Amino acid sequence: MNKILIVDDEIEICEFLKSFFEDRDFKVAIACDGTQALEQVSLFHPEVVLLDIQMPGLDGLQTLKKIKEMHPKVKVIMVTAVETQEKIEEAMRLGADNYITKPLSLEYLEKDVQDKIDILAKDL
Repeated sequence: MNKILIVDDEIEICEFLKSFFEDRDFKVAIACDGTQALEQVSLFHPEVVLLDIQMPGLDGLQTLKKIKEMHPKVKVIMVTAVETQEKIEEAMRLGADNYITKPLSLEYLEKDVQDKIDILAKDL
C-alpha cells in the first residue's frame, strides 16, 4: 500500500486530503507543522509528502531541506497558497519534486502523486 504524508497547518485541509487519498487506497499520515512532519517521515516512511510552504515555526522550506537530508528518495510536492517565483525556485533547489498552488485541483494532485510513486517503483 502506498504511503503519503500530508503536512499543513490547516487541519481541515489535512483531514480532507487524508479522506481523499484513503478513498484511493493510500495509507495516510498527517502532520500540522514541520516538527511533526519530520517525526512522521522517520516513523511512517512515506513515499510522497505533500508539504505546505507557509507554516508557523519550522516552515515548509526548512522542513523540505531536513526531509531530503534524512531521506533523499522521498518525493516532496510543495503546496502553496501564495505563488512567488523566489519560493518556488528555492523549493526546487532544495529538492522539491513539484509544487502546486491552492486551491488544489484534486485530479491533478492525484495524478502527480501517482506519477511520483511510479518513478519510485522504477528505481527499485
